[in-house]
Amino acid sequence: MNKIKNLDELKTIIEKERKKGGEIVFANGCFDILHVGHIRYLEEAKELGDLLIVAINSDSSAKKLKGDGRPVTPENERAEIIAAIEYVDYVTLFNEPNVSNLLLTLKPDIHAKGTDYTEDSIPEADTVRAYGGRVAITGDKKERSSTEIIKKVSSRQ
Repeated sequence: MNKIKNLDELKTIIEKERKKGGEIVFANGCFDILHVGHIRYLEEAKELGDLLIVAINSDSSAKKLKGDGRPVTPENERAEIIAAIEYVDYVTLFNEPNVSNLLLTLKPDIHAKGTDYTEDSIPEADTVRAYGGRVAITGDKKERSSTEIIKKVSSRQ
């Protein structure tokens, strides 16, 4: 099964899941160099509901956020890697600087973010609450990052 979907496909999938009474969880990130922090974030996000959708920054969006030389891993490969995680149900790519438009379109029940945020510092928190959703912080303490891994590897060369 291909887990990588566009927005229209996700809307149909969500509609079917809601008819069954399922709860939709949404997570997002660049996921440039996958590490255990990402895994714990997504695993805990999945525990909050029935269906986990993960939105991944496109290459152009990731570059705007992270700077030149990023992402290291191309968007299609990052999407395939995240889709291979057993508890991730669907993956989509997005070009915007944040996921507000995706959230307004899909209206997931829960928007999960990592521990580098608080429920009040999530950029899209007001958007989620406006349509009746809730935000949640998942994963372990923010002790790892793709940026730090890249710096560490670069310093060894």
